[in-house]
Amino acid sequence: MAILVTGGSGYIGSHTCVELLNAGYEVVVVDNLSNSKFGLLKRVRDITANDIKFYKIDILDRDALDKVFSENKIDAVIHFAGLKAVGDSVQDPLRYYKTNVAGTITLCEVMQKHGVKQMVFSSSATVYGVPEKVPITEEFPLEAMSPYGNNKIMIEKILSDLYASDQTWSIVLLRYFNPIGAHSSGQLGEDPSGVPNNLMPYMTKVAAGKLKELKVFGGNYPTYDGTGVRDYIHVVDLALGHLKALEKVGSSAGVNAYNLGTGKGYSVLELIRAFEKASEREIPYMIVERRLGDIGISYADPTKAKKELQWVASRGIEEMCVDAWRWQLNNPDGYEYIEDPKEIKFAKSHF
Repeated sequence: MAILVTGGSGYIGSHTCVELLNAGYEVVVVDNLSNSKFGLLKRVRDITANDIKFYKIDILDRDALDKVFSENKIDAVIHFAGLKAVGDSVQDPLRYYKTNVAGTITLCEVMQKHGVKQMVFSSSATVYGVPEKVPITEEFPLEAMSPYGNNKIMIEKILSDLYASDQTWSIVLLRYFNPIGAHSSGQLGEDPSGVPNNLMPYMTKVAAGKLKELKVFGGNYPTYDGTGVRDYIHVVDLALGHLKALEKVGSSAGVNAYNLGTGKGYSVLELIRAFEKASEREIPYMIVERRLGDIGISYADPTKAKKELQWVASRGIEEMCVDAWRWQLNNPDGYEYIEDPKEIKFAKSHF
C-alpha cells in the first residue's frame, strides 16, 4: 500500500514516514524543502532500512503533482505540506492562504482526477481559538485567532464540503496540540530554519549555549504560575496517530475530526524545569509580553481518538525532554544541509 506524504521531510512528516515504513507501507514524499533539508530523509532510510521515493515539488504545482500520481499507485494521502508559523501568518496572510488553502485545493483536485479519495489532514488545535473551558473536545466551536488557524478551519470546511459532494471520500482531520520531542535514535528531531518559533527547539539551543536566553511570552495568564499552559505531545505518539487515522480512512467513508493530545496541560515554566532536569543544564529565561493570538490554557480531551482510533499518547513529559536533548547533543548544528545534487533525479529515483 503506497502512501503519499506531502511535507514529508518536515518535523512531524519525517517521524510519520519512519512509522509508516516500519509498519510496512510504501512511502512517496513530496516537499519543496522550503523549511526542511533533504538529508533528513536519508536518516529516515537509515533508521528504517527502507527506501523512500522523493519528489522535490510544491503542492501548488498541479502538473508536477499529476506526474507523481501518474508514476505511482497512490492509495491514500497524508497531507502535512504548508506554512505553519502563527506570527508569520499575521504578517503575511496572503502567502498563507495561497500556500495552505490553494495548495490543498490543488492537491484534492489531482487526487480526485486519479481516483484517490482517502486523506489524513494535518490540522491544529488553533482552530479552537480561545476555548471557554478545558479540556477541549472536538465539538467545541471553531474560531481561530490568526490567519494560520483560519487556514486550518477553511481547509477543514473545504474537505467537509468535498465529502458532501461525493460521499466516496474518506477524510480524517487530526487536530494536533503541541508536538515536541524527537526520535529515540537521536537522528530525527525539530530543526527549523533560522531562529526557532516554537518553544522546545528554542530551549534546546539555549541549553546548548547557542542562544542567550529563552523568551517566555506572557507571565500574567490565569494559571498557577502565570505562564501559558499547553498539552505537549511526543512527536512519535503523534506520528503513530496518523497510522491509526490511515486505518480509519481505509475502513469507512466520511469526515471525522480527532484531537491528538495527552489530555494533560503543563505550563511553560513546568516544561523548563522538566527540560533542566533532563539536560542537567540551567535554562535562563526572561518573561516578555504576550504574543498576539496566544491563549492562556489549552489542553485536549483525547477520548474520541481513544474510542474510535484506539490511539493513546503513551510518552510523558520527561521522555519528551530527554529525547529532545539527545537530538540536540547528537546534532548541534541540526541536519547536514545537502544541496540538491545533480546526480539525484528527484522525480524518479529512490534513495
